[in-house]
Amino acid sequence: MNPLVTPNLGLLIWQAITFLIVMFLLSKFAWKPIMAALREREQSIDSALQMAEKAKLEMQSLKADNERLLNEARVERERILKEATETANSLIEGARSKATEEGQRMIENAREAIGHEKQAALTEVKNLAATLSINIAEKLLNRELQDEQAQRALVQSYLQDANLS
Repeated sequence: MNPLVTPNLGLLIWQAITFLIVMFLLSKFAWKPIMAALREREQSIDSALQMAEKAKLEMQSLKADNERLLNEARVERERILKEATETANSLIEGARSKATEEGQRMIENAREAIGHEKQAALTEVKNLAATLSINIAEKLLNRELQDEQAQRALVQSYLQDANLS
């Protein structure tokens, strides 16, 4: 048979002894540091997972807080906008009513001024008419009363009119 395919009994014994020696040396010198490194790696992975879970919970909490703050900000913005709109409307209504009052007052003042001006104009027209009448009467009387007989006839007519009334 071929010695490479089927090993010999001496070779098997030496291989077993070499395997046991290597196993003993590995367990004595290498196994403990490898196991310690694996345990340390496992602990670091566990702590990293715990930290990731904690960070995830914190992120969820922060997200919920952010949503709550955004909702509060929206409500506050709506309230402020509503108040601003109401204030603007009240200011507009106040200005409108004040302008209406002022317009009515100005119209009333204008009517009064027009009435006073009308009265003054009528008085002036009456005075002017009276002055013109007096001037015309004076000129007529001067013209008609230039002779003495006309003056006496006029006085007689006035006396007759005065007695009748």
